[in-house]
Amino acid sequence: MPQSGTDFASLSLFPATPEQLIISRKRAWPMWGGGLTEEQYLQRDDVMDVMEHAADGKLITWVLAPRADPGTLDFMCSCETFRRRGVLLPATQDGKQGDLQEVPCYGVASVFTPPWNRRKGYGSHMMSLLHWVIASRSPEFNLGEFPEAWGQPPPKVELAGDGHFSVLYSDIGSEFYNNSGPGGHKGGGWEVKEAFSTVWKVPQQPETTEEIEGGWSWLKESDLQEVWDEEVGFIKDDLTGAPSTNTTSQKTTVSFLPDKGVAAFQSVRALFGRAGEVSMDIWGVKMDDPTSGGGSDRPTITYATWSVDARPPPPTLIVTRLRASERTFPGLLRKIQEAARQSGIGKVEVWNLPGDLLKVATELNGETFERTEHLPAIRWYGKGLATKDVEWAFNEKSVLVIQFHCI
Repeated sequence: MPQSGTDFASLSLFPATPEQLIISRKRAWPMWGGGLTEEQYLQRDDVMDVMEHAADGKLITWVLAPRADPGTLDFMCSCETFRRRGVLLPATQDGKQGDLQEVPCYGVASVFTPPWNRRKGYGSHMMSLLHWVIASRSPEFNLGEFPEAWGQPPPKVELAGDGHFSVLYSDIGSEFYNNSGPGGHKGGGWEVKEAFSTVWKVPQQPETTEEIEGGWSWLKESDLQEVWDEEVGFIKDDLTGAPSTNTTSQKTTVSFLPDKGVAAFQSVRALFGRAGEVSMDIWGVKMDDPTSGGGSDRPTITYATWSVDARPPPPTLIVTRLRASERTFPGLLRKIQEAARQSGIGKVEVWNLPGDLLKVATELNGETFERTEHLPAIRWYGKGLATKDVEWAFNEKSVLVIQFHCI
């Protein structure tokens, strides 16, 4: 929530110029460099800027700057948004299920205020203004009235807007982003949803020599595109009620779609400049014969994909997407642990494991707990519903770059 005493009407939110983009990344490097030199850090972002998940205007860096000098290199703070494809399934009404819709949505990342500008309300004001550039301002959306004390709304940007919802991952608790709403008062911003992790320690040797049921294929980076293209169809089937391993409530449900580079870029980012810490060229595993899952007339699709979180050490294998039945999950977990062990990784982590697998996970020595960092938070923009009444499905670590949010 912006602090009183600062002339926020003189400030607004603007897309960064090329010069401001470089400055914003140089400011953030000491905090987020993760062992990379400044040159390596900037090079990594240059490489990723032209990848499918960010290219063609999908990635925009925003700066909070004076209206009188929007191109200044002395801007107050910055953040990034990634335009995404999402799906929306309206809640059942009068016994009738609405139609599944593809909608634009946004991921927010790299929220950073330099130390000399902190505790002045700039970060909160930037985040409040952000709603006004990524959501539609039409009457069908629920931004409300723009606060008079803030002057005029930010200028519209051609490649931004029309978002039905946006998400971010907070490392500073739940209150700050919830209080950064579009109306300038406490509440009304991003609300934290499920933030559960299940972790396993990877045994140094396989715990059993028993052969794993079914045949399995390792997935390399070149295999991931096919996986994500298929996954789009699986997600849509799950949301519309086809038999699956995932269930959703009768709330309005939204999800990101993982294709178009959204999930695949995680492997590139994970190991950029870290070859000395982790050596990995396998990014997933899939059961060759889906019928071997048994238990229903529908083939059981069993696979997992992952990335590596090398900071802070020791590294962790983070599962970015997982599909399995209660029967096939033990074998899948053994293959995931095998991949981790081969790369010298001692821990496996899954975010928001599907409910039907939690009991199996406990039996397999998994520990499930609620995280206090990387808290997934969402803001719904559609009219007629509060954010608390919207369910975020498939809330796993495949949507965004995770950065520490320094406000």
